[in-house]
Amino acid sequence: MTIREQLEEREIEYLSPYAALSRNSKGRMRDEPQCDIRPVFQRDRDRILHCKAFRRLKQKTQVFLLPKGDHYRTRLTHTLEVSQNARTIAKALRLNEDLTEAIALGHDLGHTPFGHAGERALNNVYHFSHQKQSLRVVDCIEKDGRGLNLTWEVRDGILNHQTSGRPHTLEGYVVRLSDKLAYINHDMDDAIRGGILTEEDIPADIREILGDSCKARLNRLVHDVITNSMDRPEIRMSPRVEKAMTDLREFMFENVYLNPKAKGEEDKAVHMIEQLFAYYIRHPEALPQQFQDALDPPELSVEQVVCDYIAGMTDPYAVKKYQDYFVPEAWKI
Repeated sequence: MTIREQLEEREIEYLSPYAALSRNSKGRMRDEPQCDIRPVFQRDRDRILHCKAFRRLKQKTQVFLLPKGDHYRTRLTHTLEVSQNARTIAKALRLNEDLTEAIALGHDLGHTPFGHAGERALNNVYHFSHQKQSLRVVDCIEKDGRGLNLTWEVRDGILNHQTSGRPHTLEGYVVRLSDKLAYINHDMDDAIRGGILTEEDIPADIREILGDSCKARLNRLVHDVITNSMDRPEIRMSPRVEKAMTDLREFMFENVYLNPKAKGEEDKAVHMIEQLFAYYIRHPEALPQQFQDALDPPELSVEQVVCDYIAGMTDPYAVKKYQDYFVPEAWKI
């Protein structure tokens, strides 16, 4: 019996009857030999961690565009915090931690530069959503167009991590909720650090239920999810805590996500992305070779290929390409 098979046997013995078992995976898009050490979901987690799109998340906006400070979250640190929350919940509920972590690490791989401003820009010029783009990244963009060939369960969790999503595994639901728990709390922390809000600005009724600090609120929320989901075939929260979380999220939208002080530069980012899109539509020969190859023969529309390229850019790289194409250089004598 291989090490992988031994680990799969341990899953049967230890995990909840509601957990997704590695040996029962619906498989990959392309068949391939099993690893002798790692179960399939652990293997997917490793593939995501080592891919280029994951590394680029360190220079992509979470909420604050190009912040002047070392401690503001990026899309990468957001992803790591989602993973930590999700693994804590999954471990307590005896769900499959490898599957949970793989979904969490992969859920934002398709996010654009400049956060939701970049996503909005690409949606303005071409139908775009970052969860669908994350699936495109792992299916057909990474590894020079070959993709990562992930399992069905990980791909399902990535596609359905949005609030409106309906994952087919409890592990997917854990990530879906953990994403919300992470951004509500760490965006609040960044807003306080940036002078956008103070702790006292948060409505008293929310603080009474969830706590008087970001740490206390996250602790309360995670405990509530675990307590109310234990030994159940669903991931849920108590009505009182869930309402407080929803109220806090609405407060964040009103005071941070739509606050001109925090988001005043977003119109510039939207304009930049839209201009880059228009440029590459007119000049597909300026695309890197991998993306040009997707147009010859034309497997995809030029709009889709340009979206794939721009969505993969980091913030500073998008700024550089914009400068290359639209900002004149000083004349050198």
